[in-house]
Amino acid sequence: RGKITEAEYHKLVSVSQELQSLPLYIDETGGITIAQLAARARKLKRQRHLGLIIIDYLQLLSGSARKASDGRVQEVSEITQRLKALAKELDVPIIALSQLSRQVEARDDKRPQLSDLRESGSIEQDADVVAFVFREEYYVERRMPALNTPEFFEWQDEMSRVEGIAEFIIGKQRHGPTGKIELHFQADVTRFSDLAPSSHMPERFE
Repeated sequence: RGKITEAEYHKLVSVSQELQSLPLYIDETGGITIAQLAARARKLKRQRHLGLIIIDYLQLLSGSARKASDGRVQEVSEITQRLKALAKELDVPIIALSQLSRQVEARDDKRPQLSDLRESGSIEQDADVVAFVFREEYYVERRMPALNTPEFFEWQDEMSRVEGIAEFIIGKQRHGPTGKIELHFQADVTRFSDLAPSSHMPERFE
């Protein structure tokens, strides 16, 4: 780790140059307000083709001073309303990541719900789609019992059932159904991909 071959280095340089040419604009300004975000988005729309806005994450944005004085819930409500208006104005989708409240950790079933969204009322109301990513493996892994005990062998069986599997949960969809989709999760590169059902896997590999 930390050491690469000359061939890998040249490949890294080549990919870095390719990434620089992509039409991707990243703004890492801290403490940005919703008004500043809207102004920068409008500028990008005028100067370049703007096809998508991603916000990481919603609770890091600030609203107007007036709404901030009314409390954080009112401030987040203003932010979500203005994001919805901005999406319509610029005709681009906006994906906004959000924190979850800690109440999810207190439940036996850790799958996130709409009520777990931090300052959830306005987020749930204004969003067209609310989706969650859930990995049961994350929680099962942390319940590992002592080695070579009956509980350990039961835990191994449970781990084999959930290892490498994630759920993409559609909690709200204004114009479609809700539900969940199972995905394959590759932890070493944090990659989600399609999951082939076991019934579709070949009996043996050549």
